[in-house]
Amino acid sequence: MLDATTRSGGTATAAPPVPATELVPTEFTIAPRGLTARCTRALLSPWSRLSLLVTLLVSAGATVLLFEPQKLLADGWPPQLNGAAASVVFAVAYGLCTVAFVPRPLLNLAAGALFGSQLGLGASLAGTVLGAGIAFGLGRILGQDALRPLLRGRWLKAADGQLSRHGFRSMMAARLFPGVPFWAANYCASVSRMGWFPFLLATGLGSIPNTAAYVVAGAQASTPTSPAFLIAMAFIALPALAGAIIAWRKRHHFRDR
Repeated sequence: MLDATTRSGGTATAAPPVPATELVPTEFTIAPRGLTARCTRALLSPWSRLSLLVTLLVSAGATVLLFEPQKLLADGWPPQLNGAAASVVFAVAYGLCTVAFVPRPLLNLAAGALFGSQLGLGASLAGTVLGAGIAFGLGRILGQDALRPLLRGRWLKAADGQLSRHGFRSMMAARLFPGVPFWAANYCASVSRMGWFPFLLATGLGSIPNTAAYVVAGAQASTPTSPAFLIAMAFIALPALAGAIIAWRKRHHFRDR
């Protein structure tokens, strides 16, 4: 049989071979990219980020239970650290411990016992603002998108509206009157639309009286009959009593919303 060149009477140029890669269907070449995109979207979804937040908080709480930071009250601070350097390290540890649900009164007492009234107050306030900022950032980045659609209850809507519209004064009240746990106020504020600056400023200013009272009490714990210790205990008790009275009087206001 004559080939194509003989039949046409001329010279024919053979078609170039098709590369093997061009024979692969298009959908097989883009499938890995589509799978990667779907996995990325799933990992960055609101509920995946919320799960990561819960995992981090549970791990932090378990770590605190394992290492027992309250031993600082009995064993003291490591002798290698002293002065301003020790207060800086303590402030960082303070902030991380508040994220892990360690009660601030315990940390404030430890600050007073370890560093005295002035240096202990500075370290405690720095740690308070640092811990609040870390918790606020974690809640805002990892939890807000998943939790905001769940704010349907009357009390939840009222709290969200109060924090979103009157963030600074609401957070000041929460810090001044020790009725709301520190960690709860941090994560509730992160879910709301409160800004960073009002949150941190209100935290720093509102935490001064209560923090100072506990630090002074820790510094004067060896002399429980001294005037400074008694005044500090009064400053601890009076805001708690005032907060309970205000909450009792405002109960109808929240109930009617």
